[in-house]
Amino acid sequence: MKSEHNITYHMSYISSELDKIMSACANCGKGEEAGINLKACTACKLVKYCNRECQLAHRSQHKKVCKKRAKELQDEKLFKQPPPDDDCPICMIRLPTLPKGRVYMACCGKLVCGGCTHAPVYDDKGNRVDDDKQNECPFCRTVAPKSYEKTIERLEKRTELNDPTAIHNMGVYYLHGQLGLPQNDAKALELWQRAAELGHHKSYFNIGGVYLDGRGVERDEKKAIHYYELAAMGGDVDARHNLGAMEGQAGNMDRALKHFKIAVKDGGSISLESIKRMHEAGLSTKDEYTKALRLYQAYLDDVKSDQRDQAAAADDANKYY
Repeated sequence: MKSEHNITYHMSYISSELDKIMSACANCGKGEEAGINLKACTACKLVKYCNRECQLAHRSQHKKVCKKRAKELQDEKLFKQPPPDDDCPICMIRLPTLPKGRVYMACCGKLVCGGCTHAPVYDDKGNRVDDDKQNECPFCRTVAPKSYEKTIERLEKRTELNDPTAIHNMGVYYLHGQLGLPQNDAKALELWQRAAELGHHKSYFNIGGVYLDGRGVERDEKKAIHYYELAAMGGDVDARHNLGAMEGQAGNMDRALKHFKIAVKDGGSISLESIKRMHEAGLSTKDEYTKALRLYQAYLDDVKSDQRDQAAAADDANKYY
């Protein structure tokens, strides 16, 4: 009991001292009780200053601690498991993370799972309807466009409405010169930056790839990592895997494993394979690999449906023709 009392006392004392530090300027010591509006260091949140001059004067003393704490705060955000993706608006089952498991409908702006887009349409008597009905959007029942021009026209309308997925997709088509659009790296980057500002994490991933490859811009690995981190924190599995691979190449195996595990929980099969190779090379434990297998299976269970299995089987069959 005496030991617990001492611990409680010391924790209370530390808390009190921290309160005193945070209520006074770290440089001149002037406190909030004097009516001074103190502002916390934006990087570390550990100390406060009464003005910019005091912050600059204290920089040499604070720099090392500040950088260490700022890095810790960044890692807390970086290695936090992102929230799962939304559910398909039709079957209400979690959307698959990987792009091949979802379809963007430019008519209404909905992301629909592959199972619902593949499912046949029936009338109220249970009879399968004609082929025209099969080409309708499974959500809003708008007929699919029959030309590249109509597809681009719909995407442009969605772009005008600030639909981030439409803006991102237009960037992809400009990058590759698809659907009748001219190949334009600068236009692609501009569109991805716009989509990213609207919260589209795959656009952050694409921007990172542009800087990593030096495509239309000066190659900059630091910028690439920055954008990959933004994408990963938003839930992009590919960006998360790339960060893990880059940490592994740098010899930071613990950080690489953290990234891979987060990706696996969101369906990153390539990251699962990376954990397997780490285990085989003695760089991770059998327990870590077993946990990763369970995380991946839990993801598969979350996104599984009979319709999606049928769609996947149909896609596999069509690969032979």
